[in-house]
Amino acid sequence: MTLLADLLSTVFERRYNRSGRGAVDDDRPFQALTVDLMGSTGEVSGVAVARSILARFARADDAEKRAFFHHLAEDMTILPSAVRDALDAYEQGQTKNSYRAFMMAAEPPRQELIRRLNQVPGATKALVAMRADLLRLGRGEPALEALDLDFRHLFASWFNRGFLVLRPINWESPAHILEKIIAYEAVHAIDSWDDLRRRLEPADRRCFAFFHPAIPDEPLIFVEVALTTGVPSSIQDLLAEDRAPLAAEDADTATFYSISNCQAGLASISFGNSLIKQVAADLSLALSGLKTFVTLSPIPGFGRWLDDRTDTAEPDDADRLKALAAHYLTSAKRPDNLPLDPVARFHLGNGAEVYRVHAGADTSDKGLRESHGVMVNYLYDLERVSQNHERFASAQEVAMSSEIRSLSAAAEKLTP
Repeated sequence: MTLLADLLSTVFERRYNRSGRGAVDDDRPFQALTVDLMGSTGEVSGVAVARSILARFARADDAEKRAFFHHLAEDMTILPSAVRDALDAYEQGQTKNSYRAFMMAAEPPRQELIRRLNQVPGATKALVAMRADLLRLGRGEPALEALDLDFRHLFASWFNRGFLVLRPINWESPAHILEKIIAYEAVHAIDSWDDLRRRLEPADRRCFAFFHPAIPDEPLIFVEVALTTGVPSSIQDLLAEDRAPLAAEDADTATFYSISNCQAGLASISFGNSLIKQVAADLSLALSGLKTFVTLSPIPGFGRWLDDRTDTAEPDDADRLKALAAHYLTSAKRPDNLPLDPVARFHLGNGAEVYRVHAGADTSDKGLRESHGVMVNYLYDLERVSQNHERFASAQEVAMSSEIRSLSAAAEKLTP
């Protein structure tokens, strides 16, 4: 029945467009099109107008896109007086009707506009791209930053974990998916197809990605995993061309060494927490020998933080670098008392603990520039992640190993 309904809708939509009303090449101003879409009552007519808006936006230049966003932000926002009146009525009598009136007044019309735009087949991907433009063009503009909250609110529901599909990525996956893994890798660049093959084909390598049914050919986020014996201390060893692959059943550790978000338009929509925990759970079921789940992570803010304190340590002093890195990860905070380092905020927020730090772990130009080559293992103890998460969320308490605690304490006398 669903297939038949989709087919009939497509036929009617094409007939409607051929009639000249609401055609995709409608050149009327955005304001006229949004009025039509908000006023449409028929599904076919609404789809046609929504398609016109999305097509117009896709071919618009930045000035036109910014004008469209300002139209949504300024002309389709809430009316404070209507919200106040509805709230007064609700306080006087908390009924179904008064609550519905308050909800309608408190929701800006642009949220309903975005929902109606999403009626078009393929619109979810277009709206994700639209938000990427909004983030790029709206930075520093309060009205456009407020508009982004509406996109975030809707996307948080549309991309809820319950809708996401976890799929393994391997060397046999479709070429167009593999090409996107190469393009979206954001932590350790994939230099060639041979490099990708080394990360996907051996028995001791895994890759998993979240997909959304509305965007089936676009990974949202993916994680690369190395199966190892013991906790690795160097990314160049982990990715070495001449390394000897390990039989999967001989591994005792799963190392998450790269996590990459793929869609700029889904920034701040969190998938990583669910991804790591789901992959860890699936791997532990498939491979009973796995006892330890760790990351081998960059420390992207450490280099800048340390360079501001160049009198405290020489960059080539491994012991000092490790101590200072431990101190940075556990003690350097933002004004809101959360860790200064963005990767630390992510993993600690997921319930991991700062486990070990390693000097000389990333000797790439990027690694030396961002962290003087230091990397960190975050430990995901599946029996303690919930407890660690709660303590971090409620009291910003940083979970750490005894080794990290000792290193951090030793570094306190090295920092001003």
